[in-house]
Amino acid sequence: MKRAEITVKGRTYERIPIKTHFVTENDDCIELLHKYVSGLYRPGDIVSISEKIVSLCQHRIVRREDVKVGRLAKFLSRFADRDTSHGLGVGAPIKMQYAIDKKGAPRIISAAIVGGLCKLFGVKGVFYMIAGREVSGLDGFYGGVWDEYRDIGIELPRRPDDVCDEIKRALGISCMIVDANDLGQVILGKSSDIALSDRTLVRLIKDNPAGQGREMTPIVIIREKGTAAQVR
Repeated sequence: MKRAEITVKGRTYERIPIKTHFVTENDDCIELLHKYVSGLYRPGDIVSISEKIVSLCQHRIVRREDVKVGRLAKFLSRFADRDTSHGLGVGAPIKMQYAIDKKGAPRIISAAIVGGLCKLFGVKGVFYMIAGREVSGLDGFYGGVWDEYRDIGIELPRRPDDVCDEIKRALGISCMIVDANDLGQVILGKSSDIALSDRTLVRLIKDNPAGQGREMTPIVIIREKGTAAQVR
């Protein structure tokens, strides 16, 4: 059960999940924020936005039919974890092929060898450290909760800091873009007026208040109780 409130560094914050329609590549990020957030936003709030809807609005989509899975990807995927904290991992041949296409075979082979050796000593995640955030951040290519994502991959958004500043200029909304699930959270970008550190911002969403099921609440308003001191 996600708590509506959370206390960080002695301050209590309310988290308000915002339900939206099912966002697709036909949507516009600023229009989404205007429609669902502008009427609820108060000065001092921080709006947490799922990276997935930003990427969809930027058309950051890889389609299954455009990824031609080769022998190398099939071979390397046999030694990788299929499921990771980010969802379906490079144990799925199509995601391994994406990694090869993006970063080149030599780098991915090196990542696989070093990562495999490190796993023998109980050290995990080295493959993605070498392959890069672009590879680990690819979402999609699985059904489960969202059948709509079965045949598409969703890349990380472009220039997330710039997107947040654009939202701030257009709507006056202080915001951050997050890659979050129930196992981990990363701040990808934030508007330049937000004074809190990324580490503190992660603590504000450490229990993933947006959820990762069919809640359709990819936007969360974070509001400090009794003050508006978290932005400059």
